[in-house]
Amino acid sequence: MRPRTGLRWLVFVLIAAVGAGVDLWTKSWVFRWRGLPGEQPIYWIWEPYVGIQTAVNPGALFGFGAGWGTVFAIFSILAAAGIGLWLVRYGAIESWWLVIALGCVMGGIAGNLYDRLGLWNPPPEHPDWASGVRDWILLQYGNFTWPNFNIADSLLVTGAVMLVIHSFAAGTETHHAESERETAPPPPQNSPQGADDE
Repeated sequence: MRPRTGLRWLVFVLIAAVGAGVDLWTKSWVFRWRGLPGEQPIYWIWEPYVGIQTAVNPGALFGFGAGWGTVFAIFSILAAAGIGLWLVRYGAIESWWLVIALGCVMGGIAGNLYDRLGLWNPPPEHPDWASGVRDWILLQYGNFTWPNFNIADSLLVTGAVMLVIHSFAAGTETHHAESERETAPPPPQNSPQGADDE
């Protein structure tokens, strides 16, 4: 393994591990402090816009697919395997941008997968939380309330945005390269030796 590649692997693992660790620690701490959903009122950091409110999402984004936690856990495992394949086989490890983006995504996957597998010991009186994800960040503006989220969700969104930017940048570079090939003048034809001697 080349030293530069080894450093990229180290950065990828650190981003994923630290991201997942911070996510799990904050979820554990907030749920100990504020209790289960509904036990305490919103703790406002910037009233009435930013607050802390515990919630459990049994579905995916915006609560879609409630009750499909096991399916989402399987998809998470497959996505993590896909990231590893992308890094090893398809050369993503050669790009710092992709290393950081995929590190964020992997950290988000790991943090939420922990909850999906029920490793946070959800209360037995709430069987619908068995594969639910703990959320605690609340954003609100007027009558609009963004669905509660956590650090893992933030990592997933950050990584996804970076991947979209990379996709557009790569597409633009390919388009420019093709345009340059199409507009480039044809290479000069070498005349046969001795043709000018006649």
